[in-house]
Amino acid sequence: MKKFNCIKIFIVPFCIVCFNYSFAQKKIPKTKVIFTSEKVIIDGVDDEKAWTNAFESEKFWQYRPSDSLPAEKQTEFKFVYNENSLYLFVKAYSKNKNYVVPSLERDFEGYGTDFITFTFDTFSDATNGFYFGTNPLGVKRESLLSNGVSDYRRDSNSSWDTKWEVETKIYEDYYTAEIQIPFSSLNFPENKKIWRFNLYRYNTQNSEFTTWAKVPRNQIIVSLAFMGEIEFERPLGKSRTPFYLIPYANALSSRDFQEKTKKNTLLLGGDAKISISNGLNLDLTFNPDFSQVEVDDEIINLTRFEISLPEKRQFFVQNSDLFSNYGNSRDARPFFSRRIGVAKDINGNTIENKIIAGVRLSGKIDENWRIGILNMLTEEDIKNEIPSNNNTVFAIQRKVFSRSNISLLMINRESMKSYSFLSNTQKYNRLLGIDYNLASKDNQWTGRLYMHKSFTPNFGKDDLSSGIRIQRNKINSTISAGAGYVGSDFKSDLGYIRRTDIFKSRASYQYRIYPENEKIRYYGFRQGIYLTHKPDSNFFLSDRTYLTEFTMDFNNLSNLEIQSFSRMTYLFEPFDPTGSDSENPLPAGRSYNYTEIEFNYSSDLRKPFSFEIGTSLGEFYNGNIYSFESEFELKFQPFVSTGLELSFDKVILPKPYPTSSLWLLNPWIDVTFSKNTSWNTFIQFNSQSETLGVNTRFRWRFAPLSDLFIVYNDNYIAENPFVPRLRSLNLKLTYWLNLN
Repeated sequence: MKKFNCIKIFIVPFCIVCFNYSFAQKKIPKTKVIFTSEKVIIDGVDDEKAWTNAFESEKFWQYRPSDSLPAEKQTEFKFVYNENSLYLFVKAYSKNKNYVVPSLERDFEGYGTDFITFTFDTFSDATNGFYFGTNPLGVKRESLLSNGVSDYRRDSNSSWDTKWEVETKIYEDYYTAEIQIPFSSLNFPENKKIWRFNLYRYNTQNSEFTTWAKVPRNQIIVSLAFMGEIEFERPLGKSRTPFYLIPYANALSSRDFQEKTKKNTLLLGGDAKISISNGLNLDLTFNPDFSQVEVDDEIINLTRFEISLPEKRQFFVQNSDLFSNYGNSRDARPFFSRRIGVAKDINGNTIENKIIAGVRLSGKIDENWRIGILNMLTEEDIKNEIPSNNNTVFAIQRKVFSRSNISLLMINRESMKSYSFLSNTQKYNRLLGIDYNLASKDNQWTGRLYMHKSFTPNFGKDDLSSGIRIQRNKINSTISAGAGYVGSDFKSDLGYIRRTDIFKSRASYQYRIYPENEKIRYYGFRQGIYLTHKPDSNFFLSDRTYLTEFTMDFNNLSNLEIQSFSRMTYLFEPFDPTGSDSENPLPAGRSYNYTEIEFNYSSDLRKPFSFEIGTSLGEFYNGNIYSFESEFELKFQPFVSTGLELSFDKVILPKPYPTSSLWLLNPWIDVTFSKNTSWNTFIQFNSQSETLGVNTRFRWRFAPLSDLFIVYNDNYIAENPFVPRLRSLNLKLTYWLNLN
């Protein structure tokens, strides 16, 4: 029990905060959505009779550079709807028609470009939502929002695609956007008249972010805590997603130069999406093709731990937070969907493990309850001693208070039969967990309290993972603290566990100053301390980091950051920090103290040429390190973007330990011929893994959500001379059939 005494000191204030809900928005803007039986033609012009009686929106407010002034350049919008679709018309004023639109590719990056974005919280739970955006040229982007969006990178998923239409028109001092969103693309409760809604915009000409519902500048602009309301003239009917059948065909021709083999294959399979109720969807997949046409980014890893990369496979996208938003995403995530469909071969290399079929039921039961059930069957590979596994995840979530929730998670990975190469501890792995996610009405207080237990036969009893974190974010300051424990026998085969037998604690404080300055948005000062102890070694201190940080955030979107790190690391096992697999790794059984300074700067992203640079220098274990990272981008808008990502690490250790120079180079070019056709090429060279890869991809969206891909990959072993390793040509076709 002593292992949990350190966590107890966090729990009492956490529970007190659970009941401390301060005010949210003082005034909530509202508008009405008028029913129409008139036809609306999506052409960017509101000249149809349907728009005549539509209600105009109230004025917009600044979010950046200030959060208390009316928008310098206003935005107007209005709604109408019929039985099948919701229509939105937006008019965005500006100084002139010189807009920044770098690309015509869907799901464009918003920073540094002109755009409008609108979010819907259809269940009014301030937790989950739908996000749509466009720009002056009518390019689309959309995302699913979760967890109230307290962290944009974690809580938005842009891999989601759905059917909707938009057309725009550009005039001398404004542009318009006319939008149609079929109700079948959204989930919402039956007989409801009110949705929560917000619309925000970025105007590059005066570097102004503006919103309809006011959002404090210390909060994320897309936060679901700060929204207005739209009221429909009549109650809405049932939310019924059509029955979609999504077949695919994938023709692949490849050559493996190491194995001296050639392969020509044709894969056929498909998915189905079926609406069960207003908020529940059933997804089925048979013989899925999860080979991504978009490859993962190469990374230089100088740490002792495995790296996790984001999930991009479409089947796992919708309601993904129901399954994955548990525990601690950095140290002990109980479910990590990328584990399904991959396995280790007999040599310890990661290879694809074919998925036979899968089913997922997920979504809203009502305004307070969400449910998720996922089951996938993988194929056996006797040659590589990989069993056939049944993988099941069950999650249920209950909303409590204003925006918080309690979630229950159950995971089961079990081999389908007995195999001679499986030990008793490998036959199954199960997990049971409960999480409480705190989010106050005004989003000032956020946090999490969780407890997870794993079940593995003959594997030990120290199989718990628990933790707590809490944060208060006010206008001028952010304070956060947390602690987490991972037992030495805790195991989740479908999760991401960096290491076991740890107790981690942390605390940080940031203070922000918003000067009355046209160029500077704020100055930020932050202090942090991060500690890791080993419970099984009498709570021995194994890692310690002190952080000091200074930030300058500019109104033109550029940013300057200076950080100082003072670290202590105790090695329990020999380790080569150069990443060169040297025969002389640093010895275990001793502590290493080292300090480092980092400098990072990102330029004005609105410019045709922009860049990000970062450099660090200092001590590294018992030696020294110099690192340099940069990303350069040149835009010939809106058709061509090209750039170079570069990373260099020079690690110098005293003899007899190794010294290394590690390079990562990634030149790329993106060409968008239209909003439906694009060509992307990039090259990746990684000196640490001694690999060179070339990926070029042509994409044609010939129908809504239906794509034709032609992908060429060429991979080399980066020796002297370069040796070809694997070459492939891929032709993939997917088509969405609406069977309603």
